[in-house]
Amino acid sequence: MTPKGFPLYHYLQTEQGCGTVKVQGTEYVLNENEGLLISPYLHHSYERKTEEWLTAFATFTGTIHSSIDKMVGNKPIIFIEKEQGAMISALINEIMENWDLLSADTRALSLKCYDLLMHFTNSRHPRPLTDEPLYLRYVAPIIKEIETHYNSELTVSDLSGRVYVTPQYLSRLFRRFLGCSVYEYLTTFRINKARELLVSNPRMEVQQIAAETGFSSHFIAMFKKITGVTPLEFRRLN
Repeated sequence: MTPKGFPLYHYLQTEQGCGTVKVQGTEYVLNENEGLLISPYLHHSYERKTEEWLTAFATFTGTIHSSIDKMVGNKPIIFIEKEQGAMISALINEIMENWDLLSADTRALSLKCYDLLMHFTNSRHPRPLTDEPLYLRYVAPIIKEIETHYNSELTVSDLSGRVYVTPQYLSRLFRRFLGCSVYEYLTTFRINKARELLVSNPRMEVQQIAAETGFSSHFIAMFKKITGVTPLEFRRLN
């Protein structure tokens, strides 16, 4: 039990068996490959439900820590389902197996960390979204469009027209299922891609990164608003 919560963002995932995590009065059952990302200072406790409960545990520190709340839409708890959890587990195992090489290459390691965090960015809803007809009909196609064409000129009006609803209704659905508007999701996704380019392409000009991630203007101001630092400051920190 941690009555005052853990001081950092941390992730707990079941590898074998089954257990429960109770966070501020809400109980989550974690079967194999299911997990929880928990924000700092949330009271929580653990209890196994099977004779053996093996878990994986990860914490997020350093400069990346201050950006997580924005990346996950300020959600205090994110439940990870089995399919997503299996991918997270595979990525963590890959990082650990190649630790000697990655620890000597901070840029490659940072990219792996952002890949890991992107799984949480895309898993904000506590219930299976595949059970939600409105999500499948209107939100999922727009997410696919954003993730495929984020570097193109996209507007909320254009996106909503692709699923034949008003921009206001589409944003209400995004906020209902993902905790953010369409514009916020698009902007955050673009900023995350910009972070990847800043780390993986240290010689690429900031203006070029802005263009390749779909920003025609206000890139630096938006980057600082979401991450707390400018693109050049972010590059120096990583």
